[in-house]
Amino acid sequence: MNPAFNRRGFLKKSGLTVLGTALGSQMVFADRMPEGYVPLAWDEGDALKGKNPEMIVQGDKPWNVESPVHLLDDKVTPVDKMFIRNNGLIPEKIDVSKWTLTIDGESAKATKTYTLEELKKKFKTYTYQLVLECGGNGRSGFTPQASGNPWGQGAVHCASWTGVRLKDILADVGIKDDAVYIGYHSKDLHLSRDPKKESISRGVPIAKALENETLIAWQLNGKDIPEFHGYPLRLVIGGWPASVSGKWLSGISIRNKVHDGAKMDGHSYKMPKSPVAPGEDVPQTDQYFRIIESMPVKSLITYPKTGAMIKPDSELALRGHAWAGDLSVKKVEVSIDFGSTWKECKLEAPVNRLAWQHWESKIKFPTTGYYEVWVRATDSKGVAQPMIIPAWNPGGYLNNACERIAVKVG
Repeated sequence: MNPAFNRRGFLKKSGLTVLGTALGSQMVFADRMPEGYVPLAWDEGDALKGKNPEMIVQGDKPWNVESPVHLLDDKVTPVDKMFIRNNGLIPEKIDVSKWTLTIDGESAKATKTYTLEELKKKFKTYTYQLVLECGGNGRSGFTPQASGNPWGQGAVHCASWTGVRLKDILADVGIKDDAVYIGYHSKDLHLSRDPKKESISRGVPIAKALENETLIAWQLNGKDIPEFHGYPLRLVIGGWPASVSGKWLSGISIRNKVHDGAKMDGHSYKMPKSPVAPGEDVPQTDQYFRIIESMPVKSLITYPKTGAMIKPDSELALRGHAWAGDLSVKKVEVSIDFGSTWKECKLEAPVNRLAWQHWESKIKFPTTGYYEVWVRATDSKGVAQPMIIPAWNPGGYLNNACERIAVKVG
């Protein structure tokens, strides 16, 4: 990636021929564009460049793009199959040579600013595979429909991230005894383009920030982080809602209170403290809501794709992944009789803490006909996925009901 890239500046300097080349096809009626107009396909549209053509677009202002479950079959999710969840617009100018990370806040013993090169040279580098899952993954299953993007089950991935531990940077700065939280600051643009507004600025308790696997990363799967995944610097925190993993990272504040940045208010990334009736209007205050922290146990069938057809007396190979937030998965089972009986699967240990675990199994069907194959994971504390969708909540968060595929034998 160009170390000093300005999408709008490039467009002004380029002719329509260059624009057409960049888009990969002729831009019809390009000569009729209003003066100063930036085409959607260039302004924010290159989010899909390099993505698998089967990716599902949930929205384009900002970009929210989901992976169909069968595309998540890789043990380490490749970039072309990774979901995108943005709250604002990507920075218009990215100059790596001038990119900095500033650590400040009430509970910082000092304020320090590091260049990207200083981060790479001063601190030890680590690589971890980490599960990042949108808190609203599975939202489409709730009835009535909750607010937000109607994600299926593909707003999740487990990729390999390389960078430095946040705890090493915070130790270099110095943490006061009253520290309770961190909050991130990023250079993405608010949808209003008001430079005084942050599109999202979330955080985690200090204990989570100090975990070994919490990274300030600059590489994804061994290469520079792609633009739409946070280039050139990203906070990566596995096991919690992916919204705490700030993209285009420019600052970390060490707080003496729960961080109060954008998307930390209302019911954003929060669950009701008590069950609510479907569709119920709940006051958006801390009295009624709690911040989502560790994600619940969950699993996917990534092979075969739903709708598989097999011959009678054939054995069907199954595989997928399972994860459990801050915990590990101790058991994965499959059922072909709607949960009346379950067969335990072969389950691999995680590559590292907070990575998903791979499972596989083989099953035979007793007769020809239509079947549904269900998968259920159980975490290290003995909590299993529910068969049915969990209780409704206004944000449509934490749907970890058992996933299933259709199979026809005959």
